[in-house]
Amino acid sequence: MVAPHDTMTLGTGAGRSREDLVIDAAAAADLVRDRDCVVVGGSGSLLQVPETLLSAIGRRFAATGGPVDLDVVHVMGLGDHLGRGVDHLARRALVRRFIGSHFVLSPAEQALIARGEVEAIGLPAGTITLLYREIAAGRPGLLTDIGLDTFVDPRQQWGRMNEVTADGLSRVLTLDGREWLYYPTFPVHVALIRATDADSAGNLTMGDEAASSDNLAIAQAAHNSGGLVLAEVKRIVDAGTIPAAQVRVPGALVDHVVLTDFPYQTPVTREDPRRTGTRRNAPTQVPTLGLDHRKVIARRAAMELRSGQLANLGVGMANGISYVALEEGVLDQLTLTVEQGIFGGLPGIGLDSGTAVNPAAIIDMTSQFDLYDGGALDLAGLSFAQVDRLGNVNVTRVGNTPIGPGGFIDISQKARTVLFCGTFRGGDLQVDVDDSGVRIRRDGRYGKFVEQVPSITFSAARAHAQGQRVLYITERAVFQLGAHGVELIEVAPGINLRRDVLDQMGFEPVIPQPPALMDARLFRAGPMGLVLSPADTGRRVRRPL
Repeated sequence: MVAPHDTMTLGTGAGRSREDLVIDAAAAADLVRDRDCVVVGGSGSLLQVPETLLSAIGRRFAATGGPVDLDVVHVMGLGDHLGRGVDHLARRALVRRFIGSHFVLSPAEQALIARGEVEAIGLPAGTITLLYREIAAGRPGLLTDIGLDTFVDPRQQWGRMNEVTADGLSRVLTLDGREWLYYPTFPVHVALIRATDADSAGNLTMGDEAASSDNLAIAQAAHNSGGLVLAEVKRIVDAGTIPAAQVRVPGALVDHVVLTDFPYQTPVTREDPRRTGTRRNAPTQVPTLGLDHRKVIARRAAMELRSGQLANLGVGMANGISYVALEEGVLDQLTLTVEQGIFGGLPGIGLDSGTAVNPAAIIDMTSQFDLYDGGALDLAGLSFAQVDRLGNVNVTRVGNTPIGPGGFIDISQKARTVLFCGTFRGGDLQVDVDDSGVRIRRDGRYGKFVEQVPSITFSAARAHAQGQRVLYITERAVFQLGAHGVELIEVAPGINLRRDVLDQMGFEPVIPQPPALMDARLFRAGPMGLVLSPADTGRRVRRPL
């Protein structure tokens, strides 16, 4: 028994030697076995992507022909269009099947899928990240309504991204008269994640990262599957030097650590402390958007914002909404979120997507999708590839190019208002914008408004049944989802309705009344003078127990 005035000293909990914990990238790659299920952390271009570990596995395969027949699981697109990220694994025989939500940043992966040289399943991003948690908890599977009536539904394309993929992962269950998609869990043999610092006990921080992603859920899933957790980091520090509150993945879950030689936050940002949430925020200052057709679309979408809203802005043209809101001085009147776990701030654009400048909070991506899937979003701004007569939207595939939904289905299926933003036609579109409106100098090569989309990523019928408000915003016209499909409600000044709109569509839209002219302020230089109306908060009434 310890006497009352005696003291005890608790060690740092290193628990193992540095030599056992820290290995080089080649040794880490050697730990991956044939037919392993490998889960890759990170999301949105190279945000938290374990580039060093991925490239080491690619080099091992090139030199030895192994490992083979891997199942590779990832959430968002993990690449930079130039061969980094998951493209290191995009080799015939190395991978048996990709399971992911987004493939567009990885051209080698896309090509492998398009040629049918590998199986591929596309799923909503939230479905994948939430499935990690079910695996970690030892539960039999994930039950979700996200994806019903879209291409991931077994009654449609089952999430299959090519013809060689025979089966999807889910089945439809009915509980108490309500349909759900059920995804059985599977073991994770190897987890590849990235962090900032590791101490000699294996505890990981994310201090230099612009998101937390789903690293903790992935590590827990692998650990409880009896698998390996391999982390790449910028620095190794002594055990006990990292404050416990800064540890995002406990060392008890981490098997080995590799020092990275690719410390970038994103493909275009090496280090930006404004994005990490580790310092006090300063006023956000970025260049304003130039006046062009993209800004016209972003401005028209920004007119739908309301003060007090919780909103999400997806990648692509919808990104510009936040820049317009900042220019108009209304950005702080609502909370913009990013699916990677970001609240507040100015969401990043282009290859900085998935981050934000001066965020108010950064949480795990898994928890963010809980919020989205439960219906928290008042508004979502998203891009589109195709819209059909009924109002269905496709972003899954264009021609033979696999894209995948990313977080699109989670975000669009439950948001109260959905704004689909994009040019009216695609492919070398050239447009002049000035005070007189819009002039089409050279129209796009292909139409985006088609009779029937090949894959349904957003179900118009489900949206209509749920009472969602849906707009399709382009530089020359605005449409809404009505009871009988797509309705034309606004046309830009300078646009000939028949020549520039109706004759360029694959169907005749419903025109319930003569379309109004789009607001003249959209086409003028300088701020619009945007004033936000209050959001309707009646939906947030407590439900009875």
